[in-house]
Amino acid sequence: MADWLVARRVRPNTITTIGTICTCTAGVIFASGHISAGGWFLGLTALFDVLDGNVARRTGQSTVFGAFYDSTLDRVADGFLLGGLLIFYATHPVHASQTMVMVTLAALIATFLTSYTRARAEGLGLDAKVGMLQRAERITLLSAPQAFFGLALNGWILAGIVSLLAVTAWITVFQRINFVYRTTTSPGE
Repeated sequence: MADWLVARRVRPNTITTIGTICTCTAGVIFASGHISAGGWFLGLTALFDVLDGNVARRTGQSTVFGAFYDSTLDRVADGFLLGGLLIFYATHPVHASQTMVMVTLAALIATFLTSYTRARAEGLGLDAKVGMLQRAERITLLSAPQAFFGLALNGWILAGIVSLLAVTAWITVFQRINFVYRTTTSPGE
């Protein structure tokens, strides 16, 4: 696929933009209550998330702006995905749940903090790629189980996945905070 895109001179930022639109669309599908369809759509279009960087490296088009643009649009996509699930839990006639709204909101906040803590550490000259849950794992957890199970078991699989995302994202945030603390403080402080 990357070879095909390179041969047609598709720009990496174009791939990033298309991928973000697809991921945001999956979030809208989740919000509408079509959890299985949203999972399939997300899974099938997640390839864009890998291709943009691959095409940039192969064509020598890796730029600082491209990395910034990709990271920024990843946050937009994350917001749409978890925001779609939050809307689902807030409005669905059968699966509406205040508890799951709060859990999904916690997952959304932690997802943004996961990225922020890494970016802030990089701004300090540290490489904080530590932690339990990276973006690839989040996308996988939001696509594959939903594609195959949708709202099976009365929605418990989805609720379990969202809860797992919330917990592991918060663990990742604290792991990164701890990493920066240990790296920047001398023993005995």
